[in-house]
Amino acid sequence: MIKALFTSSTGMNAQSTALDNTANNLANVNTTGFKRGETTFQDLVYVTAQAPGTTAAQGLELPVGLQVGSGSRVSGITKTFTQGGLVATQNPLDVAIEGQGFFQVLLPNGEIRYTRDGALRVNATGTLVTSDGFFVSPQITIPAQATQVTIGTDGTVSAITAGATNATTVLGQLTLTRFLNPSGLLAEGRNLLAETAASGPPIIATPGQNGVGFVQQGFLERSNVDVVTELVSLIITQRAYEFNTRAVRTADNMLASTTDLIR
Repeated sequence: MIKALFTSSTGMNAQSTALDNTANNLANVNTTGFKRGETTFQDLVYVTAQAPGTTAAQGLELPVGLQVGSGSRVSGITKTFTQGGLVATQNPLDVAIEGQGFFQVLLPNGEIRYTRDGALRVNATGTLVTSDGFFVSPQITIPAQATQVTIGTDGTVSAITAGATNATTVLGQLTLTRFLNPSGLLAEGRNLLAETAASGPPIIATPGQNGVGFVQQGFLERSNVDVVTELVSLIITQRAYEFNTRAVRTADNMLASTTDLIR
């Protein structure tokens, strides 16, 4: 009975973590390029009083064993990189990735981060930056006299300037980066992901080539969070937590009955 208390507590802790993850998914339902996290569980160590296949009397093998588990834990929270819906914004600097890949972002300390958030802007010098002011890598500068900016599906950035309305000037090339295991990337907030040993090295390619997707100008990618799915997960998590608390109460009542017998 004492073991039941500790076993149920592991279930309560695991469901609490699952609830935190579901809450984070729902909180980011409108976050550009956000990818939902999926909680996975695993059972804990077993106390084996009798292993399956143990030889009993007369040389017979027992078909089942006697094992009591110690509860469960969260083994991981996996980000699912399914495509989010594309929403038209009519902003020429908004770009969405259709398919695999991430934009590269250069931090002030020189480190590279990765994002699916294509809400790009220009700073005081005309350089393409994120909403936090981080440079997009490779850096591309929009001239002040540009009257129209075009971003092709292959990432080519070009502009028409006021002095040459009949000529198009190529300003640079947006590249995309993919990973063999994108779920191994480390989420740092601000829609930024960092490379880890689990993600593998970055594979940089031109949009539409080498396994990366295309870019779509004038669109943003919504999160891939499905509210209905998350609400169902929320109900399941709540019920699982309640069942574990009920097991705690039951074990406590059994202990109380045992104590009464001793008295």
